[in-house]
Amino acid sequence: MSTLTTPHIDVHRGGDRMKTRVAWLDSKHSFSFGEHYDPENTHHGLLLVNNEDIVSPGSGFDTHPHRDMEIVTWVLSGNLVHQDSLGHSGIIYPGLAQRMSAGTGILHSEKNDSWRLAPAAGGTAEHAEPVHFVQMWVVPDEPGLNPGYQQLEIDAELAGGGLVTVASGLPRYRDRTAIAINSSHAALHVARMPGAEGAPVLVPEAPYLHLFVARGEIELEGVGTLYEGDAVRMTRSGGQRVVANSPSEVLVWEMHARLGAQ
Repeated sequence: MSTLTTPHIDVHRGGDRMKTRVAWLDSKHSFSFGEHYDPENTHHGLLLVNNEDIVSPGSGFDTHPHRDMEIVTWVLSGNLVHQDSLGHSGIIYPGLAQRMSAGTGILHSEKNDSWRLAPAAGGTAEHAEPVHFVQMWVVPDEPGLNPGYQQLEIDAELAGGGLVTVASGLPRYRDRTAIAINSSHAALHVARMPGAEGAPVLVPEAPYLHLFVARGEIELEGVGTLYEGDAVRMTRSGGQRVVANSPSEVLVWEMHARLGAQ
């Protein structure tokens, strides 16, 4: 467990993120990623990657490897086709919780080409809609685990407007998480907030928290207004109220350890 005792809150504005832009991809990185390296910005708690990606139709990430990482993908709009070397193939869409455990090694691709699948899996008419998603990586409890995959639709739960536990390895959420991850010190919660008319949500208390505004505009108690793309990194904090100024979606990682100190 972490030995950190001093509460601290850092606000990271969306416009300050590192960016990768090519013809088919608009990607914004909350932490060091790929050719973008900042030794002062490599992770927070157990979270190493928080990438917000927009992928053009007919394009995407070709087959590539991963190892010893828990990868959670959260789609905000459009459809993302996942295929991997374990034989999984399907469409990830808004309201679908999904994770891939890379373990000893896995190959996968992610593309915006759902119309190319069989009609029963996604239709045949080509579309022109980009897919917009957030991909997050956390480290597992130990290396060398068996690779795996899990998904579950939770759209109905999100409609309530409160924090929904989407992916967790924390024992306290064992009976209420949508999907499990191989990290016993981390959990991802998501709130799809209807706007000013909705009830506030409370951020959990933890040694490490990462709150990301995926859509909309919110007010975080003690911090102020946060806009789409903004993130807050907290240590020894939590318990603050979140109020939405407009229809919003927030992603909150609750972490009880940090990299190298589980």
